[in-house]
Amino acid sequence: MRPRFHVWPWLAAILSGLLLTLCFPSFPGWEQGWLCWVALTPLIAAVWFGGGGIPRALQLGYLAGLIFFWGVFSWLTTVSGLGWFLLPFYLALYPAAWAAFLCAARGDAGDFTRSGANLRLALLGAAAWVALEWLRGLGALSFGWNGLGIALHGNLALIQIAEFTGVGGLSFLVALTNLIAVLTVRRFWSEARLRRIRPHWDFSTTMALIAAVFAFGVRILFAPAESGSIPLRVAAVQANIPQEQKFDRAYARSIQECYTRLTEIALATRPQLLLWPEAATPGSVFESQEMFDFVSRFAQTGNTNLLLGTLDSDQDRHDYNIAALFTGKNEMPQTYRKMHLVPFGEYIPFRRSFPPFEWVAGDLVPGDFTPGSEYTVLKLEHPSLQIAALVCFEDTLGDLTRRFVQRGAQLLVNVTNDGWFLRSQGAEQHLNNAVFRAVENRRPLVRAANTGVTAFIDPLGRVANAFRPDGNSFAQGVLSGTVQVPPAMKAPTFYTRHGERFSHMCAAGSLAALGVFIARRRRKGQELSADFENGRPRSIQL
Repeated sequence: MRPRFHVWPWLAAILSGLLLTLCFPSFPGWEQGWLCWVALTPLIAAVWFGGGGIPRALQLGYLAGLIFFWGVFSWLTTVSGLGWFLLPFYLALYPAAWAAFLCAARGDAGDFTRSGANLRLALLGAAAWVALEWLRGLGALSFGWNGLGIALHGNLALIQIAEFTGVGGLSFLVALTNLIAVLTVRRFWSEARLRRIRPHWDFSTTMALIAAVFAFGVRILFAPAESGSIPLRVAAVQANIPQEQKFDRAYARSIQECYTRLTEIALATRPQLLLWPEAATPGSVFESQEMFDFVSRFAQTGNTNLLLGTLDSDQDRHDYNIAALFTGKNEMPQTYRKMHLVPFGEYIPFRRSFPPFEWVAGDLVPGDFTPGSEYTVLKLEHPSLQIAALVCFEDTLGDLTRRFVQRGAQLLVNVTNDGWFLRSQGAEQHLNNAVFRAVENRRPLVRAANTGVTAFIDPLGRVANAFRPDGNSFAQGVLSGTVQVPPAMKAPTFYTRHGERFSHMCAAGSLAALGVFIARRRRKGQELSADFENGRPRSIQL
């Protein structure tokens, strides 16, 4: 007899995808980060109580992932509609794998009335979610934006734990809460049928963990400010050059005039660090003496450090996306070559070995940039400081950013061009992901965008100042202020020293649990086969 088909698990998976989308700024005015605490509950319920076993769980998780990634990355339509449509088919594999893991883990849960078994099940599920988020940010097709913990970027007390665990610790806490919520409701239902209510230590332990993380964050927020910080006057220029004009030589003169006008306004504030965004000039600063002089004279006449994004190439005709620092001296600038290139934006993964990727990108990426190979820390003059110049999406990468701090960076600076996003929510998502780099390393982060959100973020993750005239970040102007930079001897955080250690532990625990699940299924399969051979067939749930 064929099993009955139930519609509700599929509707629940779709609901989870929609709720996850609303946790992030996917559509104007629709960001509701608090939904992260319940967004996964429909999918969890569908996997555990919708029937169908692991194959059905894979399908439900994949459906939820498709809905989520199509919604949260809808801004990709401003770059490539086909790319936006196809990318979620890959990214959805991760929530699908998580749903299958949950289904396999359910085997020991029984009737869900035991606190120990429930807590163990929830801890394993939360660890698996963190492990899969970490894996999503690795490899040539990595796109680790908008992990579950990013939805809490505005909860300053909770996000302070990131200095130990990175975003993974917050994702773990949120996933754990979703799992315990489903288990608690199911347990109440079971206990009502049995007419036996016992203490829910699984729920109490989870709430105590959230309270402890919150209390730790409050303690950090109200701790006295550290002494010895160095005040740095910063001015960031946001030119708001339309994307279709940025690399068009026909607009070179008007772009130079725009930067001249805005930089003169910025220099009136007497900054010690002047910032221009990524790819500020139509071509490379080094392509002609005229262009080089145009940039360097601002650093010399303003007696300031000027950092900007530009392009460069070497003798082997390798092209690089770089940050260049002019210190006001009559010498060549210090440069950092961007290490993490954006797939399908700055290069085509597997361009020669897998031609369909090149077909998908079309003429958006006619040639590949070459990634840099060194974590180059740039050195300011007057005051003497060391900075990490993160280019474009690099401020969304925790493990990369910490490498610069390990090498002595006291200030994180991001030069970016979010003009690709047009007036979508991509720029806000970029900012929300970047907030955690400041918390993880306890270093301030200064962002200079061509369009998007030019902002100053303090080491506690507070967006202390942002360029949003009339609430619109897609504008032209200058953001200036003073940033308190920690001294060079400031001790590195646990995350700075050890990186994604928490995520690694979650991955190791998940792999070990997966081995146990496989062994258990194999053993049950052998027992079932033996029963049939002995003429004792029995029902068994695998």
